[in-house]
Amino acid sequence: MKKRLVLVGIIGLMVCFMFIFTTGCAKKTVVKEEAVATKEQAPASKTGEAAAGVSDKGKSLTDMASKEQAAGGAAAEGMATEKAALADIYFDFDKYNLKPESREILKNHAAWLAKNKNYKLVIEGHCDERGTTEYNLALGERRAAEAMKYLVDLGVVAKRMKTMSYGKEMPLDPGHNEDAWAKNRRDHFVVTPQK
Repeated sequence: MKKRLVLVGIIGLMVCFMFIFTTGCAKKTVVKEEAVATKEQAPASKTGEAAAGVSDKGKSLTDMASKEQAAGGAAAEGMATEKAALADIYFDFDKYNLKPESREILKNHAAWLAKNKNYKLVIEGHCDERGTTEYNLALGERRAAEAMKYLVDLGVVAKRMKTMSYGKEMPLDPGHNEDAWAKNRRDHFVVTPQK
């Protein structure tokens, strides 16, 4: 009799668990914020060279600034809570010097920042997975500092910018080949409204 009672209890528990698992929890509604601009697509070549000019991100920021000025600043309140990014620049393996195409992209960034003085810039230095964490953090910082120095030379006020190195900790592409590494050797630019 005790065995039957235990068996009935086990079956009852199994039915309860099955009921809970089959009905599941209430579904969460995920609300994604639409970014002002998306990340630029990574370089097409294996050398990690990016096309010169501002990506669609830079264009959308310029468009937003124009619309903001045309609307008499009404759009400024909406933009104030969002972050946006300018086009990334890419580096050769174990290098932090700016390539000619990177200088052209940075000239466009400087022009955008000159027109939009109410924004500040964070320059994030990134590396590929090769090398130690410490080495890549230092290399990422040198990459970000080089871009900042060039922007200052172009007339952007240094107080509006900040550098940050992520080293190899935040790869754009998690792959373990030259194509992935070329995408990960980059500076990423994030603009935010000044407070």
